[in-house]
Amino acid sequence: MKRLILLVLTLVSLVAPPVPAQAATATPPTGANCALAPSAATTNARLTALFTAQGNDNSRLDDWTGADGTYSVRLPGGRELWIFSDTFLGQVNPDGSRPPVVEEGGTTVFLNNTFAVERDGRLRTIYGGTPDKPQAIMPPRDRNHWYWAGDATVAGGLLEVTYQEYERFGTGPWDWRWHRNVVARFAPGRLDRPLSVHDLPSGHGVSWASGIHRDRTHTYVYGVEDHGSVKYMHIARVAGRSLLGTWEYLTADGTWSPDEARSARVMNGVANEYSVSRIGGSYVLVTHDTTEVLSARIVAYFSCTPYGPFGNKTLLYTTPETGGNIFTYNAHAHPEISAPGTLTISYNVNSFVNTDHYRDVTIYRPRFLDVSFG
Repeated sequence: MKRLILLVLTLVSLVAPPVPAQAATATPPTGANCALAPSAATTNARLTALFTAQGNDNSRLDDWTGADGTYSVRLPGGRELWIFSDTFLGQVNPDGSRPPVVEEGGTTVFLNNTFAVERDGRLRTIYGGTPDKPQAIMPPRDRNHWYWAGDATVAGGLLEVTYQEYERFGTGPWDWRWHRNVVARFAPGRLDRPLSVHDLPSGHGVSWASGIHRDRTHTYVYGVEDHGSVKYMHIARVAGRSLLGTWEYLTADGTWSPDEARSARVMNGVANEYSVSRIGGSYVLVTHDTTEVLSARIVAYFSCTPYGPFGNKTLLYTTPETGGNIFTYNAHAHPEISAPGTLTISYNVNSFVNTDHYRDVTIYRPRFLDVSFG
């Protein structure tokens, strides 16, 4: 849990560290020609009920009781895969609290990444290891490293899930950093361990993939260059569906280059997790608004292409949970489960006070919205 809290503190850092010199920002955002008018956001009742039931279900000791990250992808055969980063497994007390973690004498297990498979209106938690000794799907190489999940895709019948590896380099509470990007390939019928793990481009400080979007002949991969309170969007693409192909990067002059060093800062204000989705002839970027500190605002930008420029910033929703110790973050869309003309959007809820996660099990769970676009 300390790692989770440290990550969030970094996401909302009040003072950004010095930003290194880099190529000029790409063309200033504009998206008025392809802007859409959103309806008022409404709660997605089905997903809210599904995850509430899963989180409160005490029938299995290995059960999911809360997590963040909340990516999703449709598997072959129609199952929906939910991909989580930091995850609580265990039981819920009758008063709605969570027992302490195993390391503190309790029964709650805390893992840095897990899956859940949705089929016929039910969820089944998947993790590595054994029921007696659960492990993350992507276990760390040692105690000073760990993986948090990014977006995913399906290519050639295999699931490809991106992960960002973080590392601790000292003993202080802030002595940790992003290290590299990888992609793990899984057989859809055996999700508790990867078939293989492959390096992704990692040489220039961009954490890929905050989001993935398949459009016509290419798969677009969206990343973030994170400087605390200042976060820049980067865009790469690969021909076909697999992330193991040859990458090329959107440059400051609007062309594509195979040189990651030329990847341009497309815009700022995105979160560490966001999404780009197509609705009709428009492309909708959904993100928490990181131009504001501790923002409760989920916003959309619009473009006529999957690579921008993005503009016409529009407020979609203000999260009601935000206030006091509680904050929200990393909103993104789930187009594969969205109704036509609509985006189903998730966001995460957390607390700066670690004991809150044990006092109230409902805090650390995703929320789900539906927004229609005219």
